[in-house]
Amino acid sequence: MVDVVIRRASLQDVPDIVELLADDDLGSQREAHPGMQLASYDAAFQELYADPNQLLAVVEDSGEIIGTLQLSFIPGLSRRGAKRGQIEAVRIASHRRGEQLGEALFAWAIAECVKRNCTLVQLTTDKLRPDAQRFYERLGFRPTHVGYKLPI
Repeated sequence: MVDVVIRRASLQDVPDIVELLADDDLGSQREAHPGMQLASYDAAFQELYADPNQLLAVVEDSGEIIGTLQLSFIPGLSRRGAKRGQIEAVRIASHRRGEQLGEALFAWAIAECVKRNCTLVQLTTDKLRPDAQRFYERLGFRPTHVGYKLPI
């Protein structure tokens, strides 16, 4: 991991991020595939990049994008006006899993939350991702809530 850098994503990283998002059973069903138009992803990236409460990050090793996550900073009134860090869209390239890159990415993300005065870091994961659930619990996250989604 000597050459690994965790940094804010750039527009040029979008194709690699999309490839990471599609690099598993669930993502392959809902993300674009190589050769498809990425205009909707580029537009979403521009919106994320312009929002000071959004941080799309990548893990780069010797010029190769091998990981990503989205970090959202959510101000709120509950919990005495607490700010939360919401982690989403976590991926490590399948050929690089098991190298503790996920641990490094989460340590970086949590440090970013501390810098932004968050008092809580939260995430959701699909019920069909038992490996991810074990990983998050190993990092100290606890499944304290039930989450719901409504596609619209």
